[in-house]
Amino acid sequence: MFGNILYFIIALLIYSTYPVTEQPNFPPGETLLLFAVTVIGFAGFTWLRYRRLAQMGAGRLSRSLAPAVEMLESRLSILALGVFATNVYGLSLPSYLSKVGLFRALPTLQALLFLLLFMGYLIVIWVLGHDLHQKIHGETVSRREQIGSNIQLSTPVLLPWLVLSGFADLLNALPLPPVHRFLSSATGEITYFITFLLAVSVFGPVMIQKFWQCRSLPQGLDRLRIESLCRRAGVRYADILTWPLFGGRMITAGVMGLVGRFRYILVTPALLGFLRSDEIDAVIAHEIGHVKRRHLHYYLLFLTGYMLLSFIVLELIPYLVIAFQPLYNWISHTGIAPTTMMSALVSIGVITVFILYFRFIFGYFMRNFERQADAYVYTLFDSALPMISTFEKIALTSGQAPDRPCWHHFSIAERIAFLRECETDSTRIHRHDRKVCLALALYLVILAAMGAAAWAMNFGETGRILSSQAVEHILRREIEKNPANDDLYTALGDLYFNRKAYTKTHAAYAQAIRLNPKNVQALNNLAWLLATCKDRRLRAPAEALKLAKQAVALNPAPHILDTMAEAYFANGDFPNAVATETMALERAGKEREIFQAQMEKFQRALNGR
Repeated sequence: MFGNILYFIIALLIYSTYPVTEQPNFPPGETLLLFAVTVIGFAGFTWLRYRRLAQMGAGRLSRSLAPAVEMLESRLSILALGVFATNVYGLSLPSYLSKVGLFRALPTLQALLFLLLFMGYLIVIWVLGHDLHQKIHGETVSRREQIGSNIQLSTPVLLPWLVLSGFADLLNALPLPPVHRFLSSATGEITYFITFLLAVSVFGPVMIQKFWQCRSLPQGLDRLRIESLCRRAGVRYADILTWPLFGGRMITAGVMGLVGRFRYILVTPALLGFLRSDEIDAVIAHEIGHVKRRHLHYYLLFLTGYMLLSFIVLELIPYLVIAFQPLYNWISHTGIAPTTMMSALVSIGVITVFILYFRFIFGYFMRNFERQADAYVYTLFDSALPMISTFEKIALTSGQAPDRPCWHHFSIAERIAFLRECETDSTRIHRHDRKVCLALALYLVILAAMGAAAWAMNFGETGRILSSQAVEHILRREIEKNPANDDLYTALGDLYFNRKAYTKTHAAYAQAIRLNPKNVQALNNLAWLLATCKDRRLRAPAEALKLAKQAVALNPAPHILDTMAEAYFANGDFPNAVATETMALERAGKEREIFQAQMEKFQRALNGR
């Protein structure tokens, strides 16, 4: 279940980081042929792998194949992600579709189409693996039921994104310029995301339970026991629902919803039919433990943490690429468009962070939250033996090896061992709770540090310094390849001027002028520096006036005339400063405030004589 959800999220990341280009990598005919080859090749390879596994498992106990089938499905799903990434980046499929007017107006519709393409690859895996699943579980779950259940489990995580993105498309389509400006700003994006995230967290379960085709559990002994247990624990809920997961044949339960009015308790028919009453109570106590321990609220916090981390990674990757000389040189010589290559690297970086974060950080807390929920049974009952026997039945019926852990759960054997320890030593529960509290405190400290880093990179001095250093790296490497390009030296001079590195500024502008004596921007900027530099050792009014006159002779634009007026002012020639600034004002367009302020300064100096 969780694996498929992660695969869909990674597919969305792959698509969303692709930069649409005007020129795709291949002509339309070749693109169509290559796309057909990838689809047929993936289906053929999947069929061969399942066939080989079936042949290797001939004569073995059916349930002994379960780990091998699960591992093969994971590998094929990862391969599906690779094929999907090839469709997006290698074949430039989004670049073709983005030329369609409907997709340009509604980008979410195009994104949905590509997610359906990825779902198609997963459906190939589910269809071709159906027979092996039948052999393992010995049940008559139809292909339609299996595929439908996999889709129902996997896609609800994408529904919030679909609504979020689709609503943003509608807002952008409306003639509301102030709204567009706000949403395009960093503050607007953050506000919109947080507001929507909170809304989905509260109201999302209503949508998800309908998508899963859940039904209210009929009145009867089972419902009465669950209701009684919830009242005893003080847990509010909207309804208790039957969960038709894989035809209702899985023994499991769940809870979703941050607030009681929109909280649902889910139970499968198999759980109600296969477990004893005390075992059902233990499972429901486990789900109540998630609510009482506020695990669902923490999951929202962890999602926010990932968003912060991914934002920092997105900001840092371009700087790291530029700073790492071999990688930068390789990108420069690949012949691939730099934007495409950089987007591919960003995609790889974001996906890597996503996998590591959810596997090792989110997964760590999920495993330990599950253990807390297991231990919550002792809050409502004297013993966890019914919970232990439930785990033993799940291991017996699922074909899952008891000692096999996964990233979000401890193994069944480990969970049983923990509960048996708690049976004889209740302090084991408190030690585990203290461990979780300390881990949460450390996480909050790191989250606060990440928030401060994100703020500094986006709004503070740190971001400005990183950006400046990145641009300097690029300019210097371009100068190494094109040492006679005067425009590069001019740009380098502008960069140094903004840093107030005036000696380096002087050297860069002077080199640009040596390479091209008619470089107007370099002449103008160096003249301004020599006339106004805060470092008086670099001031040279006479030289500034000479350079300014050369620049005006080449291009008498208002800002260049303003520089010449400033040079006259620096030389004490106030009448010429006023006369030149008058010409600048006459030629100025709408942005006259700066020139007007200059004129007032020169006139005060003239009248003061």
